[in-house]
Amino acid sequence: MPVPWFLLSLALGRSPIVLSLERLVGPQDTTHCSPGLSCHLWDSDILCLPGDIVPAPGPVLAPTHLQTELVLRCRKETYCDLCVRVAVHLAVHGHWEEPEDEEKFGGAADSGVEEPRNASLQAQVVLSFQAYPTARCVLLEVQVPAALVQFGQSVGSVVYDCFEAALGSEVRIWSYTQPRYEKELNLTQQLPALPWLNVSADGDNVHLVLNVSEEQHFGLSLYWNQVQGPPKPRWHKNLTGPQIITLNHTDLVPCLCIQVWPLEPDSVRTNICPFREDPRAHQNLWRAARLRLLTLQSWLLDAPCSLPAEAALCWQAPGGDPCQPLVPPLSWENVTVDVNSWEKLQLQECLWADSLGPLKDDVLLLETRGPQDNRSLCALEPSGCTSLPSKASTRAARLGEYLLQDLQSGQCLQLWDDDLGALWACPMDKYIHKRWALLWLACLLFAAALSLILLLKKDHAKGWLRLLKQDVRSGAAARGRAALLLYSADDSGFERLVGALASALCQLPLRVAVDLWSRREMSAQGPVAWFHAQRRQTLQEGGVVVLLFSPGAVALCSEWLQEGVSAPGAHGPHDAFRASLSCVLPDFLQGRAPGRYVGACFDRLLHPDSVPALFRTVPVFSLPSQLPDFLGALQQPRAPRPGRLQERAEQVSRALQPALDSYFHPPGTPAPGRGLGPGAGDGT
Repeated sequence: MPVPWFLLSLALGRSPIVLSLERLVGPQDTTHCSPGLSCHLWDSDILCLPGDIVPAPGPVLAPTHLQTELVLRCRKETYCDLCVRVAVHLAVHGHWEEPEDEEKFGGAADSGVEEPRNASLQAQVVLSFQAYPTARCVLLEVQVPAALVQFGQSVGSVVYDCFEAALGSEVRIWSYTQPRYEKELNLTQQLPALPWLNVSADGDNVHLVLNVSEEQHFGLSLYWNQVQGPPKPRWHKNLTGPQIITLNHTDLVPCLCIQVWPLEPDSVRTNICPFREDPRAHQNLWRAARLRLLTLQSWLLDAPCSLPAEAALCWQAPGGDPCQPLVPPLSWENVTVDVNSWEKLQLQECLWADSLGPLKDDVLLLETRGPQDNRSLCALEPSGCTSLPSKASTRAARLGEYLLQDLQSGQCLQLWDDDLGALWACPMDKYIHKRWALLWLACLLFAAALSLILLLKKDHAKGWLRLLKQDVRSGAAARGRAALLLYSADDSGFERLVGALASALCQLPLRVAVDLWSRREMSAQGPVAWFHAQRRQTLQEGGVVVLLFSPGAVALCSEWLQEGVSAPGAHGPHDAFRASLSCVLPDFLQGRAPGRYVGACFDRLLHPDSVPALFRTVPVFSLPSQLPDFLGALQQPRAPRPGRLQERAEQVSRALQPALDSYFHPPGTPAPGRGLGPGAGDGT
């Protein structure tokens, strides 16, 4: 659809007065050429098939330079299409073939045949035009008279009017002869863009601003523009203006282009590619690039855009060392491991990882082929390429004879092969197994010798074993038995009392776990999951679970046992006691609790007889009055001596006493009791 004149003026100049584009009348394509030349345009387009380069039979016309100019093709006074006029400059390349010797053919040449030197030159020149989403190829026939044929000199030009293109689009033009005698010429040109399509940045996002009139229906398409092959569609929508489209910066690549057109029949499409020089777009392109091995001798670099890069085959020693170039190098043709762009390493892949299977301790052998079918072998090592055979002290040199035998017997895998050489991977597993077998044999001999010495010195051995056993026991004692402390969070004062007891127990050889010290972990996992994991770990390590009973805990247990007693108050999200009952009760009901659980309560807060009968199948101790027995149960099965146990009980009692005094005699309350359970004072 033709573009209104005022839009062309906005894009190409301040006003129609300063717009100096030539106007063409009529929709027909035309061609004209320099004086002395004759040219003709084929009536219809042709297929764009350049074909292979063929040898020239003599002097030929060849395109040497492309020149473009913007013109207007107007169907009405105020409606015009933007066109690209293309001028192809031509020159004569090659020479006339010398005539064969007359005697060679047994007579003189036919005098009636025109001398080639006096003949005119003819050429079929192809112009190929591409501007997404259209592509055209036209054929121009050009004839040059013999008088203008001068080798290596320009003979003039042929001009084609014209290829229609949209404002803001990128056009690509190729020219070559048919048949093709030389490499084709190419030219890329960016046409001016309309001012109502703009690209702006806002932090990490990019905005496409389309300032079109209200209720104007238009299409918007994103696509990847390819140097070779058709563009790849990315995204398409039909919209109503005006619009602001937001793109994430992670979606930007250099070849991402935008196409906009009004939703009308035969409308002209505007194309812009604004991210070619954007550094973020180039970074995203390399992040999206993938290098894949197709066969042992071919690879594929897959990326949204064409990548100008340099590829090199290299090798990398185990341990993450930098990839080193192969010396002498193999051919770079059809091979890559490192991909470099802008003198920076962008991509590195181990191409044969899938072919070799799991990582092995293989040795890479580099075979170099010289003249007269000479070849040499070297083993790639971190220190360099070690020639084989060699008397060096490296591992490959020591195993060089075996590696050469494996190569000759076909046990090595060929990774690469070309005229310069080959690359082989030879397994080292069997040699490593031999070394391990020798090491095990040496260990067995040492163990036998040690046993013999111990038998000869039996008394000394007994004393040594006794000392070793004591050290192991003392280490285990120092490590401490695991203890999981469970309680009901009745109030903040009781929680402080529980924290004081847990801290005091940690001073002994005990490893105490309590939810007070794991609130963040329990909030992330949930009370049930946290308790289940702690209980399983404690019991697997031979530890003990301590049930610390309080009035709130007794009420919760009764509720679980369906005795009709409700738990007082609401329990917080960190109360692990309620969550633990679903795991604790089965152990008591099935008789697995003795030896694994211990009960406890505080003297003035709760009497042991108030604990439900089911939980009294394990010892329930009143603290601090029964601290020695309580500590003895925690440190089973190897309880310390009675004197030592009493000393530890006094230590825990001293640490616990300030918390008990603060709980039962809070500041500002004269009464000694709190009325929280049986045996408590009345508080009056």
